[in-house]
Amino acid sequence: MSSGDAACTVVIATADVLPAVEQRVAGSVGGEIAAFNETQAIQALEAVVKRKPAVVAFERMFAMTPRGAALINRIKADPKLKKTEVRVVAHDSDYSRVSPRKVSDAQKGLDQKGTRRAPRFRMPDKTAVAVEQTAGMLIDLSTIGAQFVSQLAVKPAQEVKLTLTDAAGNLKLMARVVWASFEIPPNSGPRYRAGAELVDADAPAIDAFIQRHTS
Repeated sequence: MSSGDAACTVVIATADVLPAVEQRVAGSVGGEIAAFNETQAIQALEAVVKRKPAVVAFERMFAMTPRGAALINRIKADPKLKKTEVRVVAHDSDYSRVSPRKVSDAQKGLDQKGTRRAPRFRMPDKTAVAVEQTAGMLIDLSTIGAQFVSQLAVKPAQEVKLTLTDAAGNLKLMARVVWASFEIPPNSGPRYRAGAELVDADAPAIDAFIQRHTS
């Protein structure tokens, strides 16, 4: 595949409706169409990054899934793909709309609940956290909540064990996931970003951890 192939259109949909979506898109755009089903999300992203197509078309129902939304956000956030139009289409109607380019709350690093009951402190890059024994990174922390990224799949209302480790020892916390999103950042594999509420946390121990890592 060549770089900067503006004549190419990439189509991504679930396998059962992919032929119908491909046919609909072919009727409205010219040039080559590269089609991928939902299990080929990583391959589709690689093709988009390499070819920089004029249009990437997502079937509407797939676009509403966590994997579809992550792909859309990843493409729109890439400055090298600023000329690529992200379009959401239906497989069974003439529905078609262009997905506007805007930065999501998750990309900004904000709490998706929109409110805070305690000040949240941004952690230094690569501050480690174990999420149910799966390695991850701690993004921010307060005495009542935390934001982290990990390859462990999590979902809202799920309770998870968080372990923070530094020279002072291990700080073990129980947390309830409030929101979670699937994302595919540049230069790394797929992961989950989540915001969690801490359950019966040891506030003095958390304050001490925050002071050690933000001073």
